[in-house]
Amino acid sequence: CARARKQGTKSMLVQGRDRGDGGVIRVGFTCSKKVGNAVARHRAKRRLREAARLVLPVHGRAGWDYVLIGRRDVTVARDFAEMRADLERALERAHA
Repeated sequence: CARARKQGTKSMLVQGRDRGDGGVIRVGFTCSKKVGNAVARHRAKRRLREAARLVLPVHGRAGWDYVLIGRRDVTVARDFAEMRADLERALERAHA
């Protein structure tokens, strides 16, 4: 959504928006063809999904929608621990 708060990190772009209903956390993932061929896009999405699975239950907020957008070359190659830290920092900034 255009009104979502956007936070860029080295490994991804994170968009977050408060729905205002206090419900469950919803999350989506996207990687354009700029990320690479189908194999690279699927690998990037798998890494984004795993990072979200580990980080959002702790750092996400109920009633928020998040979209994680993969970046060219970086999402696939970045160290996974750094990728998780990037997501944590992006969520802190989005909630501020």
